[in-house]
Amino acid sequence: MAGDRAMDHDSINANFEDRLALGRQLKAANGGYAGYGSPAFGLQAVDGELVENPHEQQIIELIRRHHKSGKSLQQVADWLNQHGYTTKRGQAWQRISVKRVLDRLYGKSPRISGVIVTRSDC
Repeated sequence: MAGDRAMDHDSINANFEDRLALGRQLKAANGGYAGYGSPAFGLQAVDGELVENPHEQQIIELIRRHHKSGKSLQQVADWLNQHGYTTKRGQAWQRISVKRVLDRLYGKSPRISGVIVTRSDC
């Protein structure tokens, strides 16, 4: 008897999760924001759509310029913190946060065993 209830509970959960996944896929297919957590830095959800956040876009441009000028990820993070800029959640910048912004901006370089593979090698 208890086993039957557990099986029913599991099948209900699986069905529910499938329905949620399908709903997210349909929303994304129609151009809506599927809502997997907070939007990436530089974007915001407005009425179920992802749009650029102008303030965060300015910070992304600062990150891009400082990194292009030769500053390390840590130097960029330090500069942002010294000038009062914070992450989406109001935290101080860390080098990994800067890296993630740059990865989204330029795309990630694939790595194999710690060696960076250039796009022409793929």
